[in-house]
Amino acid sequence: MGKKITFLMLSTSGSRSRQLTLSRSFLGFMLVLLIMGSAVLGWVVADYLHLREAGLNNGQLERELAMRMEEIQIQRKQIHNFAQNINGLKSNLVALNDFEKKIRIIANIESSPEHEGLFGVGGSIPEDLDTHVSLEESHNGLIREMHEQADQLEVASFKQESGFSSLLQHLEDQRNLLACTPAIRPTNGWVTSRFGYRESPFTGLREFHKGMDIANRHGSPILAPADGVVAYSARKGLLGNVIVIDHGHGFVTRFGHIHKALKKRGDAVKRGEIIAEMGNTGRSTGPHVHYEVMLNGVPVNPDKYILN
Repeated sequence: MGKKITFLMLSTSGSRSRQLTLSRSFLGFMLVLLIMGSAVLGWVVADYLHLREAGLNNGQLERELAMRMEEIQIQRKQIHNFAQNINGLKSNLVALNDFEKKIRIIANIESSPEHEGLFGVGGSIPEDLDTHVSLEESHNGLIREMHEQADQLEVASFKQESGFSSLLQHLEDQRNLLACTPAIRPTNGWVTSRFGYRESPFTGLREFHKGMDIANRHGSPILAPADGVVAYSARKGLLGNVIVIDHGHGFVTRFGHIHKALKKRGDAVKRGEIIAEMGNTGRSTGPHVHYEVMLNGVPVNPDKYILN
């Protein structure tokens, strides 16, 4: 009896009570079985939760992997686009260099030795990058070539900028020279005496006439033949009232026998601007302007500097 346990079950409905007798060994077995079942159930639940978590993690990893692969594809496409841009920039630089050479030939401007060779002295134009190469196989090679050509383009662009700067400076100097070169007729009228030796209308003797005489009505406008600055505006001996314009680059023009000066010393004038009115001052036979052109202090024939 000591190895058995009796369970007494009472009913609340008034029926008779029942009893259940079990051996201790059976109860121990059942307890062990219950513990083992609980452990197995706990392990199954834990394993399920672990598998579920692993499944969720795998799904996250798959999504991240898909995102990474998409990013890689985008980066590869960008690399191809950059390679195409490098090829395009190189073509544009070569075209600009050819354009500069044409301008220099047309303007008869020699390029300086430091501007020779866009990609270095004797350097040939780098071959275009292969934008159709498989990046899975030649990724590092294409990237290395892109870096090398990017460095070459940087040097070439600097040289091209320097070349255009020198060309622009030369053309600017040429433009200034042209703007300061007497190029238009200073007034309308009739040429009564030209540059060179002539018979003096006053003495009848042979003399050298250093300018050109143009006659017209009294008060006719006299124009500046080029840009410059008025260096003199006053009366001067036999020429009467005189205006002298310094155009720079060695060019000076002088206008004599004028009636009225419309510009004073120090005034800047532009080509075609009215500077005076024709007159008959000084030693003169009638209303006209005595027009002289001097280059580096030497009188030259004004006819050579009248293009209109």
